[in-house]
Amino acid sequence: MIFIVVKFDVRPDKVDGWMDHVADFTAATRAEAGNLWFEWSRSVEKPNEFVLVEAFQDDAAVAHVSSDHFKAFTSSTAEWLTATPKIVSRQVEGDGWDEMGEISVD
Repeated sequence: MIFIVVKFDVRPDKVDGWMDHVADFTAATRAEAGNLWFEWSRSVEKPNEFVLVEAFQDDAAVAHVSSDHFKAFTSSTAEWLTATPKIVSRQVEGDGWDEMGEISVD
């Protein structure tokens, strides 16, 4: 699978509207064939930083970045940000989350 984490540093005057801004993009991406997950979080240390954790089946990431909703999102988002987003994108084995071995809940 392709595992991706992206950090978005959102302008302070736009931070309250960020999740509304990404709502259509999020829904469209989650509906894509081959999308395994697409989850937003907000940093507890940097209140203007949103973190996107996403995964796609190996062949689905190309279709994602070619989609109309991806193009619309990328073309409308720079004005919301204070810096270029940071990304880690890797192909990893597996097709989902594994249980953590160091903590077990019965």
